[in-house]
Amino acid sequence: MFKKIFISIVIILSLKCNICLSIREYSKEDIVKLREEVREMFQHAYDSYLRYAYPYDELRPLSCDGMDTWGSYSLTLIDALDMLVIMGNYTEFNRVVDIVLEKQNFDMDINVSVFETNIRIIGGLLSAHLLSYKSGMKLEPGWPCNGPLLRLAEDVAQRLIAAFDTTTGMPYGTINLKSGVPPGETSITCTAGVGTYIIEFGTLSRLTGDPLYEEVAYNALKALYYHKSPIGLVGNHIDVMTGRWTAQDAGIGGGVDSYFEYLVKGAILLERPELMSMFNEARQVIDKYLKKDDWYVWATMLRGHVTLPVFQSLESYWPGLLSLIGESDTAMRIIHNYHSVWKQYGFTPEVYNLGTGEASSARESYPLRPELIESIMYLYRDTRDPILLQMGEDILRSIQHSARTPCGFATIKDVRDHRKEDRMESFFLSETTKYLYLLFDPDNFIHNPGVHGTVIDTPNGECIVDMGGYVFNTEAHPIDPTMLYCCHEARQGINVSEVHRIYKILDEEDNIHFMSMIDATIPVKNTTSYYKEAVYYGDPMNSAKIMDLSKRDLSNAQEMPIVPIKTETSTGYVNIDGIEREKVKNESLGDILKESMSNYYNNTSLNENERETVAEAPEIKATEKVEVDDIIIPQKFETEKLQPPSSTKAKEAVKMLPKVIQDFLNSDWKSKPKCEPQHMIERIRKEKRYPEHPDVGKYNLLLTPAPSFMQRISLAGEFLNKKQLEL
Repeated sequence: MFKKIFISIVIILSLKCNICLSIREYSKEDIVKLREEVREMFQHAYDSYLRYAYPYDELRPLSCDGMDTWGSYSLTLIDALDMLVIMGNYTEFNRVVDIVLEKQNFDMDINVSVFETNIRIIGGLLSAHLLSYKSGMKLEPGWPCNGPLLRLAEDVAQRLIAAFDTTTGMPYGTINLKSGVPPGETSITCTAGVGTYIIEFGTLSRLTGDPLYEEVAYNALKALYYHKSPIGLVGNHIDVMTGRWTAQDAGIGGGVDSYFEYLVKGAILLERPELMSMFNEARQVIDKYLKKDDWYVWATMLRGHVTLPVFQSLESYWPGLLSLIGESDTAMRIIHNYHSVWKQYGFTPEVYNLGTGEASSARESYPLRPELIESIMYLYRDTRDPILLQMGEDILRSIQHSARTPCGFATIKDVRDHRKEDRMESFFLSETTKYLYLLFDPDNFIHNPGVHGTVIDTPNGECIVDMGGYVFNTEAHPIDPTMLYCCHEARQGINVSEVHRIYKILDEEDNIHFMSMIDATIPVKNTTSYYKEAVYYGDPMNSAKIMDLSKRDLSNAQEMPIVPIKTETSTGYVNIDGIEREKVKNESLGDILKESMSNYYNNTSLNENERETVAEAPEIKATEKVEVDDIIIPQKFETEKLQPPSSTKAKEAVKMLPKVIQDFLNSDWKSKPKCEPQHMIERIRKEKRYPEHPDVGKYNLLLTPAPSFMQRISLAGEFLNKKQLEL
């Protein structure tokens, strides 16, 4: 009997050893060697772009030349900037930044994709701006709240903002960089094209202090959330003017993917728990209707019936996303499925038919996509499973063997025979090589778990940055979340200890509304916000001292030094001629028009030439008093139904109008952007089209493995302080 047991144990051990032998063991030297191979891969592609393609958007690696694709703004160069910092090539980074700042001009009469321009251009510029201190670059005073790369990113964002001026708040898919939404532009946009802005726009708002960007991006996310189907699924394309779904297939792949990605990453980066709650709700219905044996299919958004049993290469981001919320076990099962497709062809085709087990016809290409290696990098960072290093090496070997050319790396036209196509998209440098490099460089500063940081001086005092927890946008541009808290006071309002100083400075008449807002912030709840900032930045002030601030007598305000701050003036309204004027309470646009036209017809504030013009006008005497209300709101009297005039009569009628109106009609007003950002954000706030999510403020939803250790401690400290305050 013992002999049989011994034989069984030997067999089991032998099987285990055979399994172990199938997984390669990687020493530190092996990993460093792979990292340096990726560095050489990036350098070959980067040098080829500069040599053969710059200043075009992309490299053509077979023709050894370049072409414009997404916007004619040297896309690959901007997309690759932050990779130079990650690899430690600071000299080249500084050189290229100078080139970008000197030559880049986005005031161009071209139509561009709002989605692509945001993730590649704005994302690339913001990431380069935040990483620039590592390169030894001379920084402007006020950095990271100021700087040329930040201003350039904001310039691009201001050109995109008109796309959000729709009835639903969801953006158009195309914008003209000079004139706004092109005439006749379709109002149908994919789901990802609506919900992939909160990272870049939120970062802009936190750094610049302008809430416009984050608010319009957040409003677009809420719009998608409140247009989901009764069973909780979202479709693939939607009409941004009506909110009607035009493509009702629900899935996690192309056309939808980065919407789910930005719910999770936006929640972590901007500390918005309601976004994480939105993802959790979506995840439940995705698992219920779309998940089939660790694969994900497409189904109707209304009933959940399967329509397309396929796997898309773009879906490969999903396991990495699950790892960010602490579900690496589930993610590992999924990544094995996806890697099996890679091993079948040496690449993942754009679409793989799960029923036939083959690449779908007409969708068999591999354009050097990064999503699979992205998930592998995230999962290895979380699990340190060596099989993930083997998967990464498989990808590296395939690309080196089949995609490399003398002038770069080429798209694989057909994964079945590895024929090449003459294109190297910019994301090969910004994403694919970056995730490979970070997989084989576990000690890179990007992976900092929060055990160290850097103290920088800002206009708001000292700030600790580079504590890890970097959040990648969907183009793999890393954003340091700690820097977003260096450019403003505590988000709940002004610190209680500073209130009396603000009182001394504010002008009571011009800032009465703001004063009332400060009055509302005096209660103890504000100390919670300050406590959070203190923990976040390492402030030694303990909760007891903070609690004491709320009891401080503000009567000693005159003893404190006065710090001048900029306040709004009582004016700020100007006439058409540029003369500043006092704002009249409840003054409407009609009042302004009446005043302007009354001045015109009654010779008020007119020069000599204008008076002569009025005097010569038919049926109007220069000395006659004109009632403007008669012009704007004429008396009603019954007439026969008028027929529309011919074009000739219409032109003659225009000539009868006053000269000031003729000049306006003949100007280029039609070519100017009609969107007024301030009016748009005021409309969004006033309409409140979409109610707030019930989980706003539930910060426990953010305690996932994704943030760095210090970030999680900060959140936990805030909860502890809130409980103390309640007691």
